[in-house]
Amino acid sequence: MTKRRRVPAMAPEDRRAALIEATVPLLRAHGTAVSTRQIAEAAGVAEGTIFGVFPDKATLLRAALMRAFDPRPAEDALAAIGATAGLRARLREVAALLRAGMKANVNIFAVPRELMAEDAELREHMLDSRARITAAIAALVEPDRDHLRRSPMATAQLLLMLVSVSVHRGFGLSDDFGDMDDEELVSVLLDGLLLPSYRAPITESVR
Repeated sequence: MTKRRRVPAMAPEDRRAALIEATVPLLRAHGTAVSTRQIAEAAGVAEGTIFGVFPDKATLLRAALMRAFDPRPAEDALAAIGATAGLRARLREVAALLRAGMKANVNIFAVPRELMAEDAELREHMLDSRARITAAIAALVEPDRDHLRRSPMATAQLLLMLVSVSVHRGFGLSDDFGDMDDEELVSVLLDGLLLPSYRAPITESVR
C-alpha cells in the first residue's frame, strides 16, 4: 500500500494557502461535492489537519472559490497580449483566454451566485473580479476607440457576454445555436450577423 506523502510542518497561514491551492483543482473537477478526504490526499496531509486551520469544509471551499475567481492571472494574461496586433487578432486572443478561464470554472460557475446573497464579501469579490477583467479588455480595445460605435468598456462587456453565453449555454439556448469559435465570435461582435455580401449600405425610400 502506497504511503501518503506528508508535507513539512508549516505556519498556519502557509498551511491555509497550501490547502486552498490543493482544493481549487478539485473544486473545478467535482464542484462542491469534493470531500475533505480528497482535499487532504491532494495536499498530502491528514484529514484532521484541515480543521486545524479552517473551522469547517464550507469555509475552505469559500476561500478556494475566491482563489478560483482571482482576476490577477487573467489581468496579467490580457496585459501580455499588448496592442501591436490588429483589433481582430487582439480580440481573438482575448476570447480564447476568457473561454479557457470560464471552461476551467464551469463546474463551479453557479456556486458563487448561490452564496452571494448571504455573503457580502464574496459578492464584492466577484463583482470586483468581473470589473477588473472588463477594464483589462477595454484597455486592449482603447487604441481602436475611434473605429467603434460603442465605447471600449461597452465593447468589452459585449465580448464577455458572448463568450459567457457560448461557454455556459444559458438563457434557454437550443441546439440550433451551435458552437461559436473565437474567430466567429469576434466577427459577430465587430461585424454583426450580416454576411459580407450584405454589408453594403442599404437605402430605403419613403413613399
